[in-house]
Amino acid sequence: MPTETTIALVDDHRLFRSGIVSLINSFTGYKILFEAGNGEELTRKISPKFKPDIILLDINMPVMDGISTTQWLRDTFPDICVIILSMFEDAEKVLAMVKMGVKGYLLKDAEPHEFEQALKKVSQGEIYYPDFVTRHLVQTFNKQTEQVKLNSREIEFLKLASTELTYKEIADQMCISARTVDGYRDQLFEKLQIKSRVGLVLYAIKNNMIEL
Repeated sequence: MPTETTIALVDDHRLFRSGIVSLINSFTGYKILFEAGNGEELTRKISPKFKPDIILLDINMPVMDGISTTQWLRDTFPDICVIILSMFEDAEKVLAMVKMGVKGYLLKDAEPHEFEQALKKVSQGEIYYPDFVTRHLVQTFNKQTEQVKLNSREIEFLKLASTELTYKEIADQMCISARTVDGYRDQLFEKLQIKSRVGLVLYAIKNNMIEL
């Protein structure tokens, strides 16, 4: 007999919770293990011997919200799959949650079949993100890619600018004129939307172009 996928539902709205419980009970192969009104209540109910396979987690809750709870789960029970529930297409929060390793993102007004599809995919080790999340991730990736399209001489200058060398010494090392060095600097300021040499250094560190 196939085992059921166990689920915990964490949301501060009781009426919404009861609706989701009824919905999940109508699907085959899933069982609600427990409910909680916020992240703090979840931390009290869960244990190594009593933990769900999947947690449906509201992002906006009092006491301990979805982001704090996801962080706690990642540190304490990294094997549990988290699907975020949200009222809004909040692009920044979505990106933060994706970076924290959530396996799915569902809008609260999603159709029942979307809930079932999300549970099915996540229980099979896949991820489930609606189209707006995928679009946002692609846009973010494209922006990041655009930012690092530097040619080899710009990268060389950026690495040297991250040392204690003066601009004149950088020019000597690159075998170019001081005016050309100024050109590289101004070019990078414009490309990277940076206004100072310190900004260039921070950019190089952030993008692993130099080692501290």
